[in-house]
Amino acid sequence: MNEKRAISLGIIGLGNIARLHCDRLQKAGHGDLIAAGLDVDPDARGRFAAQYDATAYERQDELYAEVDAVLVTTPNKFHEEYVVGALDAGLDVFVEKPLAHSIESAERIAEAARQAEGFCMVGFHNRFRNPVQALVGYREDGTMGELDHIEANYLRRRGVPGRGSWFTRKALAGGGALIDIGVHAIDLSLYMLDFPEVVEVSGQTRATFGTRSEYAYVNMWGEDHGSAGFDVDDSASALIRCADGSTIALEVAWAANRPDSQEYVIRGSDAGAKIDLSDDEMELYETVSTGVDHHRTSRIETAADDAHGIELEAFVDSVASGEPPGTNTVEEALTVQRVLDAIYRSSEEGRAITL
Repeated sequence: MNEKRAISLGIIGLGNIARLHCDRLQKAGHGDLIAAGLDVDPDARGRFAAQYDATAYERQDELYAEVDAVLVTTPNKFHEEYVVGALDAGLDVFVEKPLAHSIESAERIAEAARQAEGFCMVGFHNRFRNPVQALVGYREDGTMGELDHIEANYLRRRGVPGRGSWFTRKALAGGGALIDIGVHAIDLSLYMLDFPEVVEVSGQTRATFGTRSEYAYVNMWGEDHGSAGFDVDDSASALIRCADGSTIALEVAWAANRPDSQEYVIRGSDAGAKIDLSDDEMELYETVSTGVDHHRTSRIETAADDAHGIELEAFVDSVASGEPPGTNTVEEALTVQRVLDAIYRSSEEGRAITL
């Protein structure tokens, strides 16, 4: 293990997601690591500087010269510019999901990461949730047998994030519900399956609610500027087939006439499981012959955790030690991006896409 060194962090893109990360850094006792920020908006720079007692820049080269690593929390379209720039400057990088707004941009980021001295970690925080780690442990110790199918759900009854914001504009986000929250469900499913090779994807995306002039909802993250600012999908369904025979059935929606769900049902040859990320509950399903053949359902209780905070801790530790984290890699994120791209292409072309 390398000896840990003192480090400083820069934050690129000083909006809501940046505040989420900075507040967690402060909560974990790492507030002093926040050295600088960067944003094209002078108001955002001013708020950041005042709140975190840090220097705020408009020019990338000034920020890169000031810090050892950066967190990139910009709209998806700008990930490539800042991730590649920081890697080229010799810095370590944490970038929020998805890797990029398009497959072409994601490929360029991946190539830059392969050539870089520093590392790039991608923000898939759900991997760090305790029930997910318990499931992976059961997979590794053989309890589950061979995993062969996951039903992955990330559905909101009403949860379109601010029509007219960058989230609902394809030019900035690259897509809608699928690339925003579906990316989490795809990544987590592949992670629980130990990232098998994906060979075929069939999917359908829809824009059912966001395009309506009258959109009924109870609350909204951000302000509603109407359907004119919405040109992306608000739901998607897909089947993902892997080379080892495992499959993922994906259901994603920002808005749907059904209850919210963040439920994952995992099937294995020796045991199955259900994880509900809305409350971090987990159940393990087995059928055994002890005494008499019977079903055994176990409720798995884990300690409450802050997955975002654990993820940031892993990044900070890796930067300080000089050792890449070994998880949330660019290559894994590139696989997820290829699946996203294939779902969109499958929907547009009306056929399954072979990867």
